[in-house]
Amino acid sequence: MAGSNVTALFRSSTAHSPSYFTLNRAGGGAAGDIVDFCIPCNPYFPTPAMFDRLGDSLRDILTYYPSSADTITAELCQVLGLNPQTVAMGNGSTELITWIDHLLVRESLAVPVPTFGRWTDQPMETGKRVDMLLLPEARGFELDPASFVQFIRTRGSRAAVICNPNNPDGGLLTKQQVLSLVDSLQDLDLVVVDESFLEFADADQDPTIVAEAVLRTNVIVLRSLGKNFGLHGVRFGYLVSNPQLAGKVRAALPKWNLNSFAETVVFMLKEHRQEYAESLQQVRRDRQGMIWRLSQLPGLTVYPSQGNFVYVRLPEGADGAILRDRLLAEHGVLIRECGNKIGSSSRFARLVVRPEQDVMRLMSAMEQVLYGQRIQAPAPAPAPEPLAPMLAQTPAPAQPQAQQPQPQPVAQLPPMLALAQQPVAARGLAPAPAPLPAAASTAMTPGYTSGTPAVDRLVSQG
Repeated sequence: MAGSNVTALFRSSTAHSPSYFTLNRAGGGAAGDIVDFCIPCNPYFPTPAMFDRLGDSLRDILTYYPSSADTITAELCQVLGLNPQTVAMGNGSTELITWIDHLLVRESLAVPVPTFGRWTDQPMETGKRVDMLLLPEARGFELDPASFVQFIRTRGSRAAVICNPNNPDGGLLTKQQVLSLVDSLQDLDLVVVDESFLEFADADQDPTIVAEAVLRTNVIVLRSLGKNFGLHGVRFGYLVSNPQLAGKVRAALPKWNLNSFAETVVFMLKEHRQEYAESLQQVRRDRQGMIWRLSQLPGLTVYPSQGNFVYVRLPEGADGAILRDRLLAEHGVLIRECGNKIGSSSRFARLVVRPEQDVMRLMSAMEQVLYGQRIQAPAPAPAPEPLAPMLAQTPAPAQPQAQQPQPQPVAQLPPMLALAQQPVAARGLAPAPAPLPAAASTAMTPGYTSGTPAVDRLVSQG
């Protein structure tokens, strides 16, 4: 997808990227050829059968009024096992953020940055003071709850919000950390925990605080449906809180704020629980593979993520806006450059997790634009052989040794006005140490981390 009229749309945009429809009009209908690594959407849900069913119902969906929000909310609560008195559904989480700001944020709001832009922009638009705690890049943008509480006390903020996982870096607090944080702030007017991406996280147990939030007088949990269900165009999300807070928001919402598409999808959910669970599991597997592949690019720092996106710092000399424009114009790949996010810069990009074939297209495009050539990535290390039980009576049967893939020759491509004329040395959260002698490699200090999981695994297996 080429043309300066398309890439110019990003330079005239503010907090968000141009919509699919805007890009399609500017590109003469070529948006369907774009591989979208910008909008954080579940690529595996709804299923093709669900889309067919929606298509068959299109005339009715567009012709008739939806049911009341109370009817749709009651059905959603039945599927999720929630009390309808503790829930308010909105026309996307952004509508709920707007009403939370108007109704419940009085004078000031504390928020770590970088984060989802509406949590900083919305209160500023209504004249509130926004107290922003800069997340430290040196710690991989990890939020320290104790530091955030101290910051709130110092600033005198009356409300606070965290995103868990955070957008754009994907950092995740444990359930116990979140509960400790909100209980430390029980004297505030409001504490919001935005869990819009939580269902993509790797967790042995459900890390949501929904059940605990309804028992607290000043806590709201915000959840997204469009992101999880892969339906950004169907504007729907919900919040959970004690009945008094939820009722206050419900009373302010416009009548028929939920459309017929949202109603149809909500009433389909109970039939497709298994497909939905499988889609989330596939996204988690894709994220692991995508992080590993990105970690092979020289100079690119890849931050750990529990969202359905990966936050990266570009190599020295690379500008995110130029990279975004060239990837789109030359390769039909769309990424989210983060120069307009408070607390971030054009050195950073957010890349949405997508299926492997799409990731390979992204990798090829980034290699050519950044380095002017293909980068030969090593094959993943084979899984270690299982150790014999310490109390085994007989020797464990021999395990067949995994066949090591043979490296393939690097495809030499002509330079393409690369952003970096030569591959730069890797720079990261904690630079990887020089190779150790064989005798010293087993004495690696326990707990070492490079900041990139794939690198950690390779080091630990060295």
